[in-house]
Amino acid sequence: MQPRNLFSVAVLAAFLSAPAQADLLSRLGGLAYYDTDAGITWLADADYAKTSGYDGDGLMTWEQANAWAAGLNIAGVTGWRLPYTLQPDTSCGVQAFGASLGSNCIGSELGNLFYNVLGGKATIAISDSHNDNYELFSNIRISGYWSATEFSGDPLGQTAWAFGMGGVQVYVNKSSFEPHAWAVRDGDIAAVPGSGSNLVVRLRVGLSGVPTALWTKKLTPQPLKADRKLSTIAERLSGCGIPLPPNAG
Repeated sequence: MQPRNLFSVAVLAAFLSAPAQADLLSRLGGLAYYDTDAGITWLADADYAKTSGYDGDGLMTWEQANAWAAGLNIAGVTGWRLPYTLQPDTSCGVQAFGASLGSNCIGSELGNLFYNVLGGKATIAISDSHNDNYELFSNIRISGYWSATEFSGDPLGQTAWAFGMGGVQVYVNKSSFEPHAWAVRDGDIAAVPGSGSNLVVRLRVGLSGVPTALWTKKLTPQPLKADRKLSTIAERLSGCGIPLPPNAG
């Protein structure tokens, strides 16, 4: 085999062995992205609690973060929540006391987003190592995000899971620890009634470039009445010099 062919085979093998990049489909004019592999839709702004003005710094307790996500209405679409964490998760680097934590946790929704969707690497900030999907999102905070899943190993119910955007999954106190919150929604928004092509999204941007107001208007086609429709067609034909059949006008 010629050296050039050997090189081609090596390149092909490297390509085939590389992890597949999840497909992200734009939704709501780029306000959200649907992960076709995971079957969930992520809000494009990873710190919307802050940029929307809901919270001054975007840092919230677990209860506050859950309430924020549940109350979201993005271009008429509701049903948002915090991401779920799979437990146990055999993909995690640490398995201890019935809990799965540490790096490489791809069973959780945030872990799958970090490693499989954004191409992150363990213990490296996502801002320093990522794929092209990273550019679709804004305001990704390295300090990490809340999960909606509570830590079952706490008999007092005071801890919940969180995920740092350096690829590490941990459980923390729900009231004394304040990560950011990233909203996600089950399924594809395109399948939600009222979120299709007849939904017009208007976004007002302030001087800082931060969206300050969002509203939607449902466009409902108004069919012409039969007599008016016939009259309109007749008028157009007549105006073009086309002779009309009897009783067409």
